[in-house]
Amino acid sequence: MAKIRLTKEFRWEMAHALWNYDGLCKNIHGHSYILQVTVIGEPISDPNSKKLGMVIDFGDLKKIVNKVIVDIMDHSLVISDKSEHSHLLELKEMFDRRHITNYQPTCENMIADFAQRIIPLLPQEVGLFSLRLYETATAWADWYASDNQ
Repeated sequence: MAKIRLTKEFRWEMAHALWNYDGLCKNIHGHSYILQVTVIGEPISDPNSKKLGMVIDFGDLKKIVNKVIVDIMDHSLVISDKSEHSHLLELKEMFDRRHITNYQPTCENMIADFAQRIIPLLPQEVGLFSLRLYETATAWADWYASDNQ
């Protein structure tokens, strides 16, 4: 059977700030993120399966990515745990949705984190092929499984 790649796109709004950075991104600012998730596998050939002909149901992929990324990150603020200003996030009225990471929340680090969140939730016969995370319309990061084995 042929290997097939499927891609689903996800969108959310999120703010972040880069600790100890020497440019404007050291300030809290937001982006309209776009994440493209590409999986690879063989279409199900069992004629008794409700998913006959599918590598993975797009709805199932949507549930996975929404659960571990979009529902968590949408309209949140993400900063590094090294930030000297994390105490400001105690203002629950303004920072109810916040994430303090153990890494600098760059596009590059976030995409690697997202891959690790998605991989364990995919069915065994489906692999994560690649991710593409757009931070702006003209700037993105790519993650490929083949580069990370």
